[in-house]
Amino acid sequence: MTQAPVRRIVIAGGGTAGWMAAALLARLMPPPFVEIILVESDEIGTVGVGEATVPLITQFNGLLGIDEPDFVARTNGTFKLGIEFRDWGEAGNVHFHGFGDYGDAIQGVAPHHHWLKLHEAGETAPIEDWSMPYAAARRDRFAPPEAMKGEAAFFKYAYHFDAGLYARYLRGYAEARGVRRREGRIADVELDPESGNVASLTMQDGGEVIAGGFFIDCSGFVGLLISRALGVGYVDWSHLLPCDRAVAVGCERRGRMTPFTRSTARAAGWQWRIPLQHRIGNGHVYASAFISDDEAVATLLDNLDGAPLGEPRLLRFTTGHREKFWHRNVVAIGLAAGFMEPLESSSIQLIQTGLARLVEMLPDMTFDPVLIDEYNRVTTNEYERIRDFLILHYCRSRRPEAMWAQCRAAEIPEPLARKIAVWEAGGRVPLYSEESYQEPSWVSIFLGNGILPRRYDPIVDQLPIEHLRGGMAQRRGAIARAAETMPDHATFLARCCPAPLAA
Repeated sequence: MTQAPVRRIVIAGGGTAGWMAAALLARLMPPPFVEIILVESDEIGTVGVGEATVPLITQFNGLLGIDEPDFVARTNGTFKLGIEFRDWGEAGNVHFHGFGDYGDAIQGVAPHHHWLKLHEAGETAPIEDWSMPYAAARRDRFAPPEAMKGEAAFFKYAYHFDAGLYARYLRGYAEARGVRRREGRIADVELDPESGNVASLTMQDGGEVIAGGFFIDCSGFVGLLISRALGVGYVDWSHLLPCDRAVAVGCERRGRMTPFTRSTARAAGWQWRIPLQHRIGNGHVYASAFISDDEAVATLLDNLDGAPLGEPRLLRFTTGHREKFWHRNVVAIGLAAGFMEPLESSSIQLIQTGLARLVEMLPDMTFDPVLIDEYNRVTTNEYERIRDFLILHYCRSRRPEAMWAQCRAAEIPEPLARKIAVWEAGGRVPLYSEESYQEPSWVSIFLGNGILPRRYDPIVDQLPIEHLRGGMAQRRGAIARAAETMPDHATFLARCCPAPLAA
């Protein structure tokens, strides 16, 4: 058995993706085992609009050994229990996708079937009333699960934070562990004439050549290595998800500190609201075929909590992904790999899962095509499953505007069509490989948008409805009482992880 280990890894680009890659590799393969060089330019801005995460990020930070209070304070962070959706499906509709389930199975049957029976019998309480994250979020309260007892402890949480500060935080972590940062622009990418692999990067200032064995492309939408140098194409999903632009701006923070992201549907897209300790992050994601940039900016500015902090920034994007995420000796991470609109906060998740998969299949200098093909297969599946989950938010909307009508009329991918059909037939959620969202998440979007199945599980009828009604009322009350014991979110932040800028 012969090994030809990679001795130098070069990361092209910084930002969240680049420094997450550098920090993870420095943690698992610290120098001198592998030399890690990150090349970035302060002159090149980062997108930096993704400030909301999913619970998977707690595992990433935990693996790095990051102290949570320190991290939250230094990134002006807050805690996130889920996403509140307003005006999706139809104007006036409000539902919540929380980071938890709706309770244990009853007689082996998922709780949403029992809710369906009660709903059919005239009960008006939303299924969210059985959700611990929702109970806390609607009261603007937060405590970590380990501080709770019984059923109240079975939920997860994520963070809102300033993405630029998170990248800076990880830079300090990585450099303290031997990662070398090279400031400057990349002028040229040199390919090996025999293998076709990337051999080196040439810097614009002085022409320094940075050679490497393996390269991670974190250069953003441009895909400097994966696209420009290696010619890998792009899979365009604009026909499935028509939003292609976003405008973002921060504003003054006013009112209560909410522990959730808010997504509000608009005539030609939707608007996000992300609470940080020192400001509110806002953005309007929209389809440029149905609204002008000026109108999109006006919509955003008309719906802020407080005065804007600066001028709105415009971002153009094409939803989709590279035809290959890993090609030759280059793997694309972050926006260089693809873009999914931030409706479910999946951008940083995709960075994290891409890096985890890379660590599992870390190559040697032979770059075995079997491993590369498997990485691409699994990553493609992950993107497609997230795509389908996002489409579900749009495809059954009853809103009258032209963009929403187009979404209703569009042909959806077969796996999603089958999933919707199975749900409507009997309230089941078939899950495929590389699903990022499990049954409770799909149920929250189905029921939240009024997509009801034609029947519930007949086993539910074995339980007398009065017993069911009483048991569910008891659960609802227990969750509400547990939520009342939690501290106010702002109080928890001030006590455990106050941000200097917020103070």
